[in-house]
Amino acid sequence: MDFTRQLEEVERKFESLAAQMADPAVIQDAALYRKTAKAHRDLEEIVAVWREYRKVLDDLSGARLMLEDKDPALREMAEEEIARLEPREQELAEKLKILLLPKDPNDDKDVVLEIRAGAGGDEASLFAAEVFRMYARYAEAQRWKVEITSVSESEAGGFKEVIALISGDRVYSKLKYESGVHRVQRVPVTEQQGRIHTSTITVAVLPEADDVEVKIDPKDLRIDTYCSSGPGGQSVNTTYSAVRITHLPTGLVVTCQDEKSQIKNRAKAERVLRSRLYEIELEKQRQAIGADRRSQVGTGDRSEKIRTYNFKENRVTDHRIGLTLYQLDRVMEGELDPLIDACTTYYNAQKLREQAEAAQAAQHESADGAPARV
Repeated sequence: MDFTRQLEEVERKFESLAAQMADPAVIQDAALYRKTAKAHRDLEEIVAVWREYRKVLDDLSGARLMLEDKDPALREMAEEEIARLEPREQELAEKLKILLLPKDPNDDKDVVLEIRAGAGGDEASLFAAEVFRMYARYAEAQRWKVEITSVSESEAGGFKEVIALISGDRVYSKLKYESGVHRVQRVPVTEQQGRIHTSTITVAVLPEADDVEVKIDPKDLRIDTYCSSGPGGQSVNTTYSAVRITHLPTGLVVTCQDEKSQIKNRAKAERVLRSRLYEIELEKQRQAIGADRRSQVGTGDRSEKIRTYNFKENRVTDHRIGLTLYQLDRVMEGELDPLIDACTTYYNAQKLREQAEAAQAAQHESADGAPARV
């Protein structure tokens, strides 16, 4: 395998981190111990797969030697063992290639989830509310925390817009491919003639930025407070707990009225603002390097879509990867792993192809006498 040296180095680092975690000096430094433990945990999967891969290779080598034995029974056993181990070797080799891909620096981050009704009026707002519930159910299964920062309800009882913070283990790594236009095809409850209508919503998943990544000058912020509206008990329209933050240089506006405390609403609004500014900076970088661009949300028009939810056929289709599942009822209950895992596999395979093409191009340049790119 081409990556043997790299994997051996990863294993040495893993063992070194394990030794550091047993060092009394590291144990006494809580921050250092957490950092070391996280680095160790991040390498656990790749080291476990690498060790299994080596064992499979050893077992294969032994089985192939048995093929030379004069005993027919032993040769038959060897053939069965080889037939079992060879597919596993290939499976583990592919998995190791994916695990060695450069890690997305945002994968461990919490996210800001923004869902907005697009084309389709009330039906779009109703679907926006259902999709938010879908993600909330999925988050619950992942043991993530969901905090709504702002919501704008429609007269039909749906959501014109809902923004929430989702925190937990590797949230962005799971949800990063959910951004885009989601299209629904079904008969609305208000439809008298049973005709299927098409509506859309937009979903944006933004990695939450750390304080060190986005510096916000207090002078650039205009803070407005006002009486909250909607559910909230006795404090509604009696205290100025709702907060609107305007970032003057960009014109970005963030509101939060979910909490009864003005301080808590401001803290949540600042988290959303920081993430939006971070996303702007990330997009500038993507455009500058011209690579690894995330699919944009678009305008919300019916013709733009990453996924279609057809209720009559109980069908959900992801148009980016050509996947269709006839289990929409389960998907809407938060069973998103089949879609999320398929997208992850597809884009990892795409990255592997790009990596192989880059390596091949570098070899050609080197062979032609030109300096190879690093």
